[in-house]
Amino acid sequence: MKKSLSDSPHSLHFTRRQLFSLSSGALILGAGGLTALSVKAQTSAGAAGLADVQALIFDVFGTVVDWRSSIIREGQLLAARKGFQVDWGEFADRWRSGYGPAMNQVRSGELPWTKIDDLHRMILDRLVVEYGMGSLSETELRHFNKAWHRLMPWPDTVAGLNRLKTRYVIATMSNGNVSLLLNMAKNAGLPWDTILSAELSQHYKPDPEAYLKAAELLSLEPGQVMMVAAHPGDLRAAAALGFRTGYVYRPLERGPERLVERNTTDSYDIRAEDFLDLAERLGA
Repeated sequence: MKKSLSDSPHSLHFTRRQLFSLSSGALILGAGGLTALSVKAQTSAGAAGLADVQALIFDVFGTVVDWRSSIIREGQLLAARKGFQVDWGEFADRWRSGYGPAMNQVRSGELPWTKIDDLHRMILDRLVVEYGMGSLSETELRHFNKAWHRLMPWPDTVAGLNRLKTRYVIATMSNGNVSLLLNMAKNAGLPWDTILSAELSQHYKPDPEAYLKAAELLSLEPGQVMMVAAHPGDLRAAAALGFRTGYVYRPLERGPERLVERNTTDSYDIRAEDFLDLAERLGA
């Protein structure tokens, strides 16, 4: 008989750990009242309702890493060397905003399948002309384009992923190409079990093929996989295919001047404030 991921030693260890957590909740009840036990009970009930979930797959840009602050920092470092006078917040937003239209050029057949690294470079080549950065050498341009490989995680990301990893397989599910995601993980200390990418299906999210390929490669059904993202559109596309959904609120993705509004209209299996909260709600 084929073993499922729930037959792994990690799952047995978690069951004991969960019992210990519930016991701790009872002790807290004696010292501090009803609220502590209520939180533990809700967490246990939430995890039990998702008992079939064996893997979590994560959107990366904005959900796992703070792309905007990271790109601004890379631009500031470049300016310190080259003397450019650039509004790096605006530059970062322009670079990112070119991403959707570039993917649509691939979807429409105007471009063949193209890695995100190469789409980023196409957008960058236009921006350096607009912003008067034409003095950059090819070596400098290649290095700057790989700023997307060096994005830094949100403060809760690494600790939260390590907790979630004790119970679930955790993997990327990003439009970023495999080498980009791999380099990012090594640079930022992201403890993925595996790297999954739209590159593997040659379909960008939110195309169904991207999500279904992830489940196929994990040898799981969509209902055994939770898509975790800060972006409602990503979660809607996954939910339509039968995936479970975890919404993580990232208010600062677009910077402190343009706070992201919390999505309150869509229905998700889990709503979390950050990855540590997600781990708590999933009993990890």
